[in-house]
Amino acid sequence: MPNPTAPRSRTSRPLPTTIWLPGPDDPARPIPGAVLPAWAIDKIRTDFVDRPAHQPAHLLKIAIRDTAPGMDARIPTTPFTTPADDGDSADMSILLAELHPDAIPTAATADLALGGSEVHGAAGDGWPGFFHRAHRLLPTDGLLLLATRQRRDAGRLTDPLGTLIASARTAGFRYLQHIVVAYGHPAGDRLAPALPADTSPGVAHCDLIALSAIRHA
Repeated sequence: MPNPTAPRSRTSRPLPTTIWLPGPDDPARPIPGAVLPAWAIDKIRTDFVDRPAHQPAHLLKIAIRDTAPGMDARIPTTPFTTPADDGDSADMSILLAELHPDAIPTAATADLALGGSEVHGAAGDGWPGFFHRAHRLLPTDGLLLLATRQRRDAGRLTDPLGTLIASARTAGFRYLQHIVVAYGHPAGDRLAPALPADTSPGVAHCDLIALSAIRHA
């Protein structure tokens, strides 16, 4: 399948939505509690940056399970490095945020005013505060990747992507691409699902949103 994913050099135009499928020997489901399968994280580290000999890039993964005040202190972090890295996170240019379905906005919180704080900017709570802090952390053209999946709310599948992207743009990010990561292997003209245990009924994929940090002169 053609891969339209852009490397580090990219235009200002968003790329078309694409689908990622695991290789024949790749486990299709993520580990318990995660959103992205391991093969997808490896693909991020090699496909979103220009590195000599296609070496994987340094990446910091965080797992967000709630957006209540003080959320940063409760976020676990997992660095992905290579032997060539010197361990200095100052050159970190890819931040991967896995968003637990319980933490994503619903129709009742479409304004993203989660956490109840009236403070704006990096000091604020909820998603607006998170996106502002992520923007300060990343260098110009640094990548923020949001990995999440739909959940059922009152029997209906939620679609949080529009409100998340809008909040990220307000904080200074440019939308680049939407990638659908399948939880399953191709089997002829069908997908043989390998669903995580905590997935809502009817959900056989997760969504990966690529954003880049922009700076205004």
